[in-house]
Amino acid sequence: MEAPKNILLIRLKSIGDILFTLPAVHAVRKAFPEARISFLVSKEYAPLLEGFRDVDAVIALDRTRFRHPNPGVIIAEAVALLRQVRRSKFSLAVDFQGYGETAWLTWWSGAPQRWGSVYRPSRRWAYTKAPIRNDRIQIAEWNLSLLHQCGLKPQPIRNEFHLPAHALQAALVFFAASGCDPAKPTLFIQPFTSSPNKNWPLEKYLVLAKHWRAAGMQVIFGGGPADHAGLEPVRQGGFVTSAGLSLLATAGLMKSSTLVVGGVTGLLPLAVAMQKRVVMLIGYPTCEPGFPYQHPDWAVTAGDSSPAASISVETVIEATAQALVELGAFPSAAPP
Repeated sequence: MEAPKNILLIRLKSIGDILFTLPAVHAVRKAFPEARISFLVSKEYAPLLEGFRDVDAVIALDRTRFRHPNPGVIIAEAVALLRQVRRSKFSLAVDFQGYGETAWLTWWSGAPQRWGSVYRPSRRWAYTKAPIRNDRIQIAEWNLSLLHQCGLKPQPIRNEFHLPAHALQAALVFFAASGCDPAKPTLFIQPFTSSPNKNWPLEKYLVLAKHWRAAGMQVIFGGGPADHAGLEPVRQGGFVTSAGLSLLATAGLMKSSTLVVGGVTGLLPLAVAMQKRVVMLIGYPTCEPGFPYQHPDWAVTAGDSSPAASISVETVIEATAQALVELGAFPSAAPP
């Protein structure tokens, strides 16, 4: 195929799934170094794209506008988006999501080459090349497979998120305001996931945190704006919490920390893409194989058909101790 000059990549949500497009974005840039690459994403996740150095432009879809009670607002938003997509005159569009709305937007782009990840055969009409989604492989691997099946040659895999300088600065400001020192060993804990049945119990995280605090580590608990109430026991335990901090500032906290611990949630793949060591707690059910990406040995898994809550504190302390040894950052107190 003729090298495309203007490329549209699509993945609307969510944090983890957007991050799992990163190796594919690198591959597209490697294959087409002179092309202009745009990324269509939901507005709430657009800041994440600041760390995608191979992306030249971001098209942010404000999904809240499509839930507005005034039909005129919805129509105006739709028209503005469709005009922006069409007038960009993309020569290649790649839909990593494969849902009905993204299939339609891929078709609407008018790109002569349209590649898509297909969940349902009925959506093949939107694409010129449409491999059927393979749910048995990790999603980042599937995104690369999609490109390969559509004609791109396999290349060495890169998975690199470049933290913007302002995000690191925001993290350092938070460290100072919280009485923490980024030069000291720090454990960052992300206790909540998008689904309660994937969570490791908060009381177990508190035992873990107390263990490493006693060993000389600083401990920071992360969380979203809705997690303030849920983190109250953490604050009562005397630990720092960062609930409500922006996504990129939270990324800065993880980048500044020694080790990141949490469940199957988008922040853990973000840490991995920043080359941070993680310990990911995985139970049944989990819909994605191969976590953490390229580092399955960084996972602590429950037994067959067992939830994450069944993982013992002792097992996680041992895993975190091993990670700290690997990092050469083992604190003064040894684990039990």
